[in-house]
Amino acid sequence: MNVFHGFLEAIRHLPEMARIEPMEDAERVARAKGVMRAKMDRSLALDLEACVSCGYCSEACHVYRATDDPRFAPSRKLDLLRRLHQRETAAFAPVMRLFTPDITADDLREWQELVYDGCTECGRCSLVCPMGVNTARGVNVMREALYEAGLAPPELLAVAQEQAGRGTVFGVGPAELKAAVAALAAQGVALPLDLPRADVMVVTTVIDVLLYHDALAATARILNHLGVSWTLRSAGFEAANFGLLAGNEALQRAASRRIVDEALAIGATTVILPECGHAYPALRWEGRLDDGRPLPFEVLAASEYVGREVTAGRLKLERLPPGKRVTYHDACKLARHGGVVQEPRAALRAIGVDLRETEPTAEQNWCCGGGAGTFLINRAAPLRHKAWAIKRDQVDATGADTVVVSCGSCRLNLMAGAEADAWPVEIRSLVEMAAAQLPS
Repeated sequence: MNVFHGFLEAIRHLPEMARIEPMEDAERVARAKGVMRAKMDRSLALDLEACVSCGYCSEACHVYRATDDPRFAPSRKLDLLRRLHQRETAAFAPVMRLFTPDITADDLREWQELVYDGCTECGRCSLVCPMGVNTARGVNVMREALYEAGLAPPELLAVAQEQAGRGTVFGVGPAELKAAVAALAAQGVALPLDLPRADVMVVTTVIDVLLYHDALAATARILNHLGVSWTLRSAGFEAANFGLLAGNEALQRAASRRIVDEALAIGATTVILPECGHAYPALRWEGRLDDGRPLPFEVLAASEYVGREVTAGRLKLERLPPGKRVTYHDACKLARHGGVVQEPRAALRAIGVDLRETEPTAEQNWCCGGGAGTFLINRAAPLRHKAWAIKRDQVDATGADTVVVSCGSCRLNLMAGAEADAWPVEIRSLVEMAAAQLPS
């Protein structure tokens, strides 16, 4: 907990590190609109025109439900994109332009809270939308527009600039990774580093290097137990992608390229991501070779890999004594966006816990409130805590004494909420629980 509090203190000081580009309002608007125009393809235009204002998305949004504030209705978060489309790219744009107001710098400043603080891009709104509107994609476009306009939150801007400039995140680079590997080796956990060839490449994240050594150790112990040929690579180990979170596509691609280049260099057939929600879509769905071709290796989340090995019968786990009541929190990017639902549950069933599902569960599970970088935005703390209350009540209704997670951001937000509310429920990593039950 001391390290956790130290991490929170570092987050509080992030705005001091951001290099904010001075910009006139006219330039902000021009830059933002330029991004919106560039991203306005047929799919986005169809999403903007398909909305029938039914309100289903609002009832599915944890921020709207927690605040009852119509400003946070998911459909409204796309209003600036919709306005630009109506004025410039829609079929009746010349007519619509007569009575549709243009976008202003004040609009952009207002939307900063809506698409950064008030949206985790969890996708629950799209799941219930009868028209299939991909709100999360529209919000991501708005983040890109605001980043270009110099209006990304300074916390996300600071870390994105650090990752782009120094190749570190929160000061964690190859030297810090090597120190963590050495510390775990002293505890008897072997983590092969910088092997020239391996079938599996494992990537980790700053959260595991700084906070959750046990999660990194657990992944290593499972792979070693299975006899897998694997390695970490110090030149491409960081799964966190702050270009994606802040809204800078070039930085997003650069962060992914470090991992891709290392995986190609060692001939890896599989890349295993850590327990990090946004790292999953950043590499698995957005990752490409430089020429645009799909990645020639499989990308798996750590919980997905463990569940697959259990299901295939290769990973045998010892069962816990009866009476351990747990519920599993589905990370939005893994379950709703990635379909990783059964694999974590297969691992939990293998260790014999009393698995109690939340209501709703799986793809419809409520977001923890801290995803898409929101946990790092200091001013968003009140919103996060209100959204966390939905998750807290959902877990309490199951009667579980432990909530199991497979995302570091979810874990951080649950820990912060638990401490603030003196919540007695234990918070555990799925990979750590599985590793603890390896046969001796």
